[in-house]
Amino acid sequence: EVENLIDLEMDGFPSSSKARNGRHQRSASDWGYDGDLVEDDDKVGLYSYKVQSTITSRLANTMIQAKMVNNARRPQPIMFDVQVPKGAFIDNFTMDINGITFTSHIREKSEARKMYAQAKAKGKAAGIVRSNALDMENFQTEVNVPPGMRIQFQLHYHEMIRRKLSSYEHVISVKPGRLAKHLEVDVRIIEPQGLRYVHVPNSLGDHFNGITTISKGEKKAHVSFKPTMDQQRKCPKCSSTAVDGNFVVQYDVNRETTGGELEIFNGYFIHFFAPENLDPLPKNILFVIDVSGSMWGLKMKQTIEAMKAILSELRAADQFSLIDFNHNVRCWRDNLVSATPAQVEDAKKYIQTIHPNGGTNINEALLRATFILNEAKSLGMLDPNSVSMIVLVSDGDPTVGELKLTTIQKNVKQSIKDEFSLFCLGIGFDVDYDFLQRIATDNRGMAHRIFGNQETSLQMKNFYNQVSTPLLKKIQFNYPQESVSDVTQSSFHNYFGGSEIVVAGKVDTENLQHLESIVTATAANAELVMETLRDVEELDGFMKKDKYADPDFTRKLWAYLTVNQMMAERNAAPTAALKRNITKSILQMSLDHHIVTPFTAMLIENAEKDEIMLADQPKDPRKGCCPGTLGLTPNAPNNNKGIPAWANVSAVPVSFMPEQRSPPVSSLSINR
Repeated sequence: EVENLIDLEMDGFPSSSKARNGRHQRSASDWGYDGDLVEDDDKVGLYSYKVQSTITSRLANTMIQAKMVNNARRPQPIMFDVQVPKGAFIDNFTMDINGITFTSHIREKSEARKMYAQAKAKGKAAGIVRSNALDMENFQTEVNVPPGMRIQFQLHYHEMIRRKLSSYEHVISVKPGRLAKHLEVDVRIIEPQGLRYVHVPNSLGDHFNGITTISKGEKKAHVSFKPTMDQQRKCPKCSSTAVDGNFVVQYDVNRETTGGELEIFNGYFIHFFAPENLDPLPKNILFVIDVSGSMWGLKMKQTIEAMKAILSELRAADQFSLIDFNHNVRCWRDNLVSATPAQVEDAKKYIQTIHPNGGTNINEALLRATFILNEAKSLGMLDPNSVSMIVLVSDGDPTVGELKLTTIQKNVKQSIKDEFSLFCLGIGFDVDYDFLQRIATDNRGMAHRIFGNQETSLQMKNFYNQVSTPLLKKIQFNYPQESVSDVTQSSFHNYFGGSEIVVAGKVDTENLQHLESIVTATAANAELVMETLRDVEELDGFMKKDKYADPDFTRKLWAYLTVNQMMAERNAAPTAALKRNITKSILQMSLDHHIVTPFTAMLIENAEKDEIMLADQPKDPRKGCCPGTLGLTPNAPNNNKGIPAWANVSAVPVSFMPEQRSPPVSSLSINR
């Protein structure tokens, strides 16, 4: 709940369009508030709701702006409540209250809270709340606005769009809450590799069929959604809006080189790696299914339906087994078996007989799964080129056996021994998703959350499809050490088809004409060596010509990857001293790049600095500090003849060096 709301009259803000400190205070009509606004019972009119998002080589900058007016005869609070994707970095927020502008500054969290407390003690502060909500975070502020006055809110955030299932998906929450005289969602995409396709699914509903327009060129695209006020209405005579959901843009890029694409600009490089047309590696997979009482009903029915479809997709070279658990743990087979048609059919019959009941013993179930995989490895049953993984499906916290989440996390980590991956799928609203994220990222995996509804089965299958096709393992990115520095994670256990690995770093462009990369990896039938060469000035000409080009896209991507990597390393830090050092580094990165992280807060203040608001991240005591990404150990160096010493190639039976072509590169930014 937001407390101590700014009261414009009580805190000295004018209640009319008179000057304050010599500045003209604009009235509602200055924004065109001249009628045609539809007001709810609260007499608040939404003049404009605009979303502008620009994507530059997977870096999305998004701005959400709302212009509102209080047409009531009394002061009243006006709310700005938007959803920001989890993992996005908020980098700016401004308010304009009848011509008085509030701007934002990033501060170390304790310093920001101290400044806020001092202002609050003087009656000159208000609160902004960021709260966790499903896969989004709410950014919310409320301001008490006198009659006849207008207010403008503007929030900026950026994020890196990850590739899943052979597609980049940019999701923007569009929930204006009321009819807007002017409503617009504007998305621009520029990808130097070239656009394969751009698609906008009908995520806001059939009500808006035919309103979205898409203009696509070879390397640029423009998506526009501008419903009129009548088109926004839920029904022809309704005063409520039908615009309430996510606006989604999907696209993919062309790929001509197996070694990936290097983009270099302003002293940074970004390496995008997503090879295709490779044979899948065999996999050893344990499905661990929660069958406790809370899974009863639709969730269990949908889980069984999804598992039957998933089992049908196993390949002949795969090995698998099933574990279901409540307060007890049962195994369909005590060991891995080949995915023959007969075994797959028998497994389908087994899951069909499951009846949910009892408690939830996550600890024992996961330890049983790790035991089966470890035993199979010790007995020599696993193909040396195969990929081993556990897929956990659960809808709640542990209620039986070991209940302490940190102990479960430690037990599983010790049992897995960095030998295979754990992927976690959380179902419903009661699951501790932060715990699933921690335990997955701690063990070379990832987590995903779905919500129990009619689409649960489809969402489960989509999650499995993200990890069902391992194409490479032991991937190592190498760059000339004398030319690059501060390189992000460059060693990865697995690469799955349809995804993408991204590496970034700083590069000395002053003393370098070309940047070379060598990627080594284990494929199904060979050890691969993939080389890429790029001119360090290749992007310069385009960046100067394109009016939307964001000259900071490489820096922002590098900072995004670096901060997330640091937060993962902090989570895994074995000593308090190391954790403190990493915290200092994250804090400095946050201040240098003006982003809100778990260690910073955003202060919003007016020019006189006598009105202060605070934007702070929520603290979930179950979550620990920070979300994270995988932190992996590089392969041991062993140089080979004919390969640069910095490439760290340990074995090169096959040298695959595709011809490199350097297409023109373009990028994009928000016009602010």
